[in-house]
Amino acid sequence: MTQVAGKGKARSGDDADGTLRAAQAALAAEHASVYGYGTLGGRLEGSRRRDATAASDAHRARRDALVRTVRDLGGTPVAARAAYALPFAVRDPASAMRLAAVLEDRVAGVYSDLVRAARGPLRQDAAGALREAAVRAARWRGTGVAFPGLTEKAAPPDNTAEAGATGVTH
Repeated sequence: MTQVAGKGKARSGDDADGTLRAAQAALAAEHASVYGYGTLGGRLEGSRRRDATAASDAHRARRDALVRTVRDLGGTPVAARAAYALPFAVRDPASAMRLAAVLEDRVAGVYSDLVRAARGPLRQDAAGALREAAVRAARWRGTGVAFPGLTEKAAPPDNTAEAGATGVTH
């Protein structure tokens, strides 16, 4: 059993490693989301641009919190890549909103993994992040999904690469 920093509960090494891996994956997804929102923001105007700015700010805040979490779990936070491959070209407002929904779906997927792996306050934070991503995805898409965060477990939609939240670079 190992002591998880700041959690006050002894956990097996496998549990702690799984939590760290899930936190690192969530951090990588947040890095990719920040990048993705940076690319789509220029294609939006008015209230949609404000929505994108607010989402980008939320992802930056979650990213910064995850850096601290990974360190608290004894890990070295995964660094952001210089660039990420987008799953499709963003040429207009419609494709920008589609990308935003994809980014949020992918973030929800990694947070669902963190919810499963974590305990206590980290699990609650991950559940909150999952909920926020699902709400943003529904707003961007115009519809919700029955089980947010589980869509990543199915095959990716046609015409999208496993990029963005997975860290594939240009």
